[in-house]
Amino acid sequence: MNPDFQQSHFALFGLPERFALDGAALDAAWRAVAAEVHPDRYAHAGDAEKRVALMMATRVNEAYRTLKSPLSRARYLLALAGTDTQEDTNTAMPADFLMQQMEWREAIEEATRAREAARLERLAAELGAEARTLEGQLGDALDTARDLPHAAALVRKLRFLEKLGQEIDDALELALS
Repeated sequence: MNPDFQQSHFALFGLPERFALDGAALDAAWRAVAAEVHPDRYAHAGDAEKRVALMMATRVNEAYRTLKSPLSRARYLLALAGTDTQEDTNTAMPADFLMQQMEWREAIEEATRAREAARLERLAAELGAEARTLEGQLGDALDTARDLPHAAALVRKLRFLEKLGQEIDDALELALS
């Protein structure tokens, strides 16, 4: 085993550095690389080689989780390009997006109070559709236009939607209990 801890997650799996990603190709590459570096294959090796195998297995799994999630993949691509998403420091959003978010929050609160699981599921579907739209825009911004500031703004929007999605999941648990 000759590990390269400096290569990108994409290079690790032999994939192009793009937001648009073939999920099946990622899954197949992950299975192949994970099998190659699995610590069980090095059970009879020396301690140093076992440690390297464990570190590589951990890295492979982390890389897979990062690339599997569209939001994490976008963050990673932006980081590779030297662009900070400023998720913790830049909360400025367009007024229409903030209004929509407030409407969703109110609807989530109302449905939670009323324990309306069906309404929460509809809200989750609506949020999912909006997230897919933003992911499409993110792909265009990263892969086509190379508009990194716009891509970072889209990542921030997706993070807001991710938080709302978690609120809906929590509310659904409560409504169904």
